Amino acid sequence: MTTAYDFDATRIDGAPQPLSDFRGQVLLIVNTASACGFTPQFTGLQALHERYGPRGLVVLGFPCNQFGHQDPGSNDAIAGFCQRNYGVQFPMMSKIDVNGSDAHPLYRWLTGEAPGVLGTKAIKWNFTKFLVGRDGQVIRRYAPQEAPEKLTGDIEAALAA
Repeated sequence: MTTAYDFDATRIDGAPQPLSDFRGQVLLIVNTASACGFTPQFTGLQALHERYGPRGLVVLGFPCNQFGHQDPGSNDAIAGFCQRNYGVQFPMMSKIDVNGSDAHPLYRWLTGEAPGVLGTKAIKWNFTKFLVGRDGQVIRRYAPQEAPEKLTGDIEAALAA
């Protein structure tokens, strides 16, 4: 059975990031953008990182420029923006595609495991979130408009499992 821990990513600084490094932890995987109406969600994501990180939650941000070209900058520019404006300390990955033939393999798997409304697999917009349990399986997919603060009940349950 495939799990989230079977995939590899690249950190925003270019270093390899095997997701197996996070085995046994709860993951919140988010496709992000720096110039989106939902960009202020970085504040809530950072708050989740601070509150639940010590208990085993890892927030993973994956910048994406596929929706309205709202993250056109380089990885260095994105990293600086997130740190400077939102104090982001959770792991940020290199920019990826989340839809289409060039979609990152992790996102192909996530969308297959947790389709959206009416069974659609495609990510509809920036800040779609996936909660992954300690076993590496997807627990739930959240729409972009669902604020990070609204996920606390599900995160608490996943951490307790």
